[in-house]
Amino acid sequence: MSIEVNNESGVEIDEGLIVSLAGHVLERMDINPLAELSILVVDEEAMSVLHEQWMGEPGPTDVLAFPMDELRPGPGSGARQEGDAPTDPALLGDVVLCPQVAAKQAAEAGHSTAAELELLCTHGILHLLGYDHAEPEEHKEMFGLQGELLESWREVRPQR
Repeated sequence: MSIEVNNESGVEIDEGLIVSLAGHVLERMDINPLAELSILVVDEEAMSVLHEQWMGEPGPTDVLAFPMDELRPGPGSGARQEGDAPTDPALLGDVVLCPQVAAKQAAEAGHSTAAELELLCTHGILHLLGYDHAEPEEHKEMFGLQGELLESWREVRPQR
């Protein structure tokens, strides 16, 4: 996998851990190992601009996803049928994270900002892969899968 993190937020984050998490999620979703993903980390001002421009909503948000190629998860993800052809390499798109918003949400949830960024990164990647949560069934599927991926990540997560 080619996973690039560009931190323009002014907040120090563990970029290596984010790359490792993203690789884990993409591998678990059976995405072609030649796929490319970009993760952009921005401040609240930049996130506000993106949020308004692309979602029509004011103020910063925690995560945005901008898919590039339509891509479906691979056969091991449970989303594809046995015998389906493996996914082709692709430019997945961009996940945009805002650590300042993540820090506020983490405090409310009672966990670390790093844990919140892991959750948001996973959530963004699932959006790139075509998952959504607008309808109750979609919400159940996406958040269930997100929980499974984060649980499996905790089992292999490098200790720092």
